[in-house]
Amino acid sequence: MHGEGAPLVLIHGSFMTIPMNWEQIIPLFKNRKIVVAEMQGHGRTADIPRALSYENMADDISELLKHLHIDSADILGYSMGGGVAFQMGIRHPEQVKKLVIVSGAYKHDGWWPETEKTFATMNADMFKGSPLEDAYKALSPHPEKFNEFFTKTMSIDLKPYDWTEDVREMDIPILMLLGDADGIRYEHANELMRMKGGAKMGDFGEMSTSRMAILPGTTHIGMMARASWWIPMAEEFLDNKKEPSVFME
Repeated sequence: MHGEGAPLVLIHGSFMTIPMNWEQIIPLFKNRKIVVAEMQGHGRTADIPRALSYENMADDISELLKHLHIDSADILGYSMGGGVAFQMGIRHPEQVKKLVIVSGAYKHDGWWPETEKTFATMNADMFKGSPLEDAYKALSPHPEKFNEFFTKTMSIDLKPYDWTEDVREMDIPILMLLGDADGIRYEHANELMRMKGGAKMGDFGEMSTSRMAILPGTTHIGMMARASWWIPMAEEFLDNKKEPSVFME
């Protein structure tokens, strides 16, 4: 836990740890109590004999908030963490104020087709000697199990899932952030905005409480390097600030 203020939970991406995903980002949030955790099998959190799933990890975050005596919080998830964040809104809406989804998907084909095909070809050998493997071996209670960890983590994106109707019914404002060279399809974000009453000209009516932003020249991994761009957007969204008027009073 870092800082003081309204609680904001950060949920990391696949294979990541708190230092790898959030070390440079945590100080950029002002006036927030930041809660970070390493998910099942990741970093210092040992794996258990339980399927790795978005649903199970959302239940873990729910229990963490109860343990910390935090009634409700804003939730920010990156990549895999975005899926966990969506499931927090679906399974535990009473604990969620707002969702910030950074390069995450609410159905498997929210990813570009070529990205999904790449998932099926990935294996642990491709990451031998990489920072991901180094971080796992340095922090994990079971550093010898990198191969098993990799296979189990990849499994959650190798089977179809579609939470569209659950997300449509979710009464929680959502900020969707992605890069223009991301693994997430632009149409996926636009479909979310349509579900939430957006994707139309706000000058002629009420604007949606949900928002989206596509960052230029930014990849999926590059979203973390662009944090100084999107964190002000996230803070404005979380703090309920509205678009400033261009007209003088």
